[in-house]
Amino acid sequence: MDIADAGKSRTGTPTTYDRFQELKTFDECKSGVKGLVDTGITHVPRIFLRPPEDLAAGNPVSGEQAQTQFKIPVIDFKDIAAGDRSGIVAGVRHAAESVGFFQVVNHGIPMNVLEEMVSTARGFHELPQEVKAEYYTRELMKKVKYGSNFDLYKSKYANWRDTLFCVMGPEPLDPQELPSICRDETLEYSRQIQVLGKHLFHLLSEALGLNHDHLEGMDCRKGHLILSHYYPACPEPELTMGTTRHSDPDFLTILLQDYIGGLQVLSQNEWIDVPPVPGALVVNIGDLLQLISNDKFKSVEHRVIANHRGPRISVACFFTPHLYPTTRVYGPIKELLSQNNPPVYRETSLKDFIAYYYNKGLDGKSALAHFKLLQ
Repeated sequence: MDIADAGKSRTGTPTTYDRFQELKTFDECKSGVKGLVDTGITHVPRIFLRPPEDLAAGNPVSGEQAQTQFKIPVIDFKDIAAGDRSGIVAGVRHAAESVGFFQVVNHGIPMNVLEEMVSTARGFHELPQEVKAEYYTRELMKKVKYGSNFDLYKSKYANWRDTLFCVMGPEPLDPQELPSICRDETLEYSRQIQVLGKHLFHLLSEALGLNHDHLEGMDCRKGHLILSHYYPACPEPELTMGTTRHSDPDFLTILLQDYIGGLQVLSQNEWIDVPPVPGALVVNIGDLLQLISNDKFKSVEHRVIANHRGPRISVACFFTPHLYPTTRVYGPIKELLSQNNPPVYRETSLKDFIAYYYNKGLDGKSALAHFKLLQ
């Protein structure tokens, strides 16, 4: 059966269903979810369907009252250049400890840089299939690659999303490895986002009561990845997800999202929308920062719902050395520990943490539980 038709026989009970073969067919097409949509499908293929037990269990969904009572914090950086940091540090501390998410405005990255990054990210994903296919791979160490669902063969169901994945540091990326349609814009965005990342890590260090350069000294900003996500319009969005609930395997994520929305954060057992704010960037704490802060900062679960509207474009910057070879191990910061605040996590290398995360896939469970010490 052609993968584009795989969902059309759902009303009956098929005598055979070779899920692996359908995944393989989808993978070998090298055209992603965008390629499926381009065929004119009117049903979601079976490999993308949330399983019955997942649908039956449901998900905590915020009601109108919760949405009006709680908002993702928006922090204004306009006074940071003037040295007025105390209020900003307090805002960052509150957001990192309680929500794990916040939005920043007046962050210093020009609006045209943001707009061009979104535009050229969309431009890449809308290139002819044969052009994009040259970048399609599941090779772990490849620095620039295009694909759909890094955990395709491990997840219970595939997500309605394609991704251009670029390792921008710590080793300088050869610009020629980037697709020409988004090369200059990605390099400029990378340069600008590193500056913002420096400010954020300084603020987060101060929010922990440490010297402003403490987290930088731990190489938290040493490397970063840029992931350009493309969520096509979905014919049956209630049956799948744009991105399954998860937390991020990094120190810090900065997200640029377009106007469509769909990002939700799990807070107090409610899914809270993170509405697009013109010119704002979304910041969230990653698993590794929760680990080294000994649970003081929270890496919270989030998801992206599928939508009839689309395509939705988002560009995520993950601050992590990722697979860069290093002997450094990470555990709770010694200066934060005391008799009343003993370590919650064991030490781990980045290699071991990433390996566990990738092998686990987006299964709706936090990777941090695996690294917790027995209390």
